[in-house]
Amino acid sequence: MSDKSTRAQIVDAADRLFYRHGFDHTSFADIAGAVKISRGNFYHHFKAKDDILDSVIETRLANTRAMLDGWENASDDPAERIRSFINILIMNEDKISKYGCPVGTLSSELAKLNHAARTDANGLFTLFRTWLARQFALLGLKDDADRLAMHLLARSQGVATLTNAFPDPAFVRHEVEQMCDWLDRCIAGAKHTGGK
Repeated sequence: MSDKSTRAQIVDAADRLFYRHGFDHTSFADIAGAVKISRGNFYHHFKAKDDILDSVIETRLANTRAMLDGWENASDDPAERIRSFINILIMNEDKISKYGCPVGTLSSELAKLNHAARTDANGLFTLFRTWLARQFALLGLKDDADRLAMHLLARSQGVATLTNAFPDPAFVRHEVEQMCDWLDRCIAGAKHTGGK
């Protein structure tokens, strides 16, 4: 097993464990056990749990950028791209019902711990916010783009939190439909006012 593949496996295992159990409740031993390597081999790659956290956040940022790029490449329609964001709730419903939103849970935990990496973790929200605002601007809603992006982020986080508290596929589908209807109304309003 090469250094690179071992390191990548450690980061992947840590990402899963941080999501399922929380950063604070995941130990070196938990991660080493998940990868099936000795603690000595583990320490060869990472000296501290904070170093692993940094790598997990970097990986999540890279994966999120790749997902957003994939949506950009899949459709020329900004509304369709925004719907892809909204539909994450359905695509990840099983995980969200068990563990919550991976972005929201990590940001919230690091904030409670007053951890130095909380700003880096919040970068995931910033990435979504900026991307969504750009899509709304492309729809002709430039003046309200950031406000609309924040509204949609807040709504999706609320749905994820309640899905974790009260797992109910019908609730998730209803909320996704409501968000898509809201998006359609935003688009119709932009067309009516000429994008002003």
